[in-house]
Amino acid sequence: MDPLQLCAVATFVAMGAATQRVTGLGFALVSAPLLVLAIGPVQGVLLVNVLNLTTNLLVMAQTWRKIQVKRVLLLAIPALCLVPIGRQVALYTPAAPLMIGIGLVVMAALLAVPWLRRTRVFTGWAGAIAAGGLSGFMNVTAGVGGPAITLYAVGIAWEHTAFVASMQLYFGIVNSGSIVAKGLPSLATMDAVIILAALAVGLCAGHFGARRIPVHRARQAVFALALGGAIATVMKGVLLLW
Repeated sequence: MDPLQLCAVATFVAMGAATQRVTGLGFALVSAPLLVLAIGPVQGVLLVNVLNLTTNLLVMAQTWRKIQVKRVLLLAIPALCLVPIGRQVALYTPAAPLMIGIGLVVMAALLAVPWLRRTRVFTGWAGAIAAGGLSGFMNVTAGVGGPAITLYAVGIAWEHTAFVASMQLYFGIVNSGSIVAKGLPSLATMDAVIILAALAVGLCAGHFGARRIPVHRARQAVFALALGGAIATVMKGVLLLW
């Protein structure tokens, strides 16, 4: 990466890590469209998967006592079943349409969550299977698997602290599956060191922010950042098509 590109990627990663620590789901929503914008759809989503897995493991080390393993497995098994299909879509779709698709998926997911929040669209065993499968497919193609799980959490009134902890195990499993399916991103050693340092800075900021920032304010910030990144990603994809 050139210095400007690396600076942008490090900033996006730090922002995503901070929101992940506060809300449990912010990393992919914030960083995925922005990283796709910065380094392209394939490498961007691969980097999101790897960094999200790293974030999951680090946050899980602090919150593991609250994890609800049975509920996580109910979501993770159907998610892993859809990973191979998502891999085919991600690897064999041309760059410009893939960027447009990722941006539109993120925008649709962001707008669907508040709109469907009152309908309790995912409940029970069937809801868990549907939410997990949709989340797994979106995670491997667009790097964003959180909105479907959020709708499931709303449907079952999942307690926030347990939800945040459980999501680290869930996305740890799903991101591991995505990495096994697609491989690792191509990064120079120094680029990787700087990006991991940015991740650590973001997690530290989020750790302190979690005690001071109301959850609803953090979620509003996640929504605004993710929506802006998604719109920019769609615009770049359209320009590439031209």
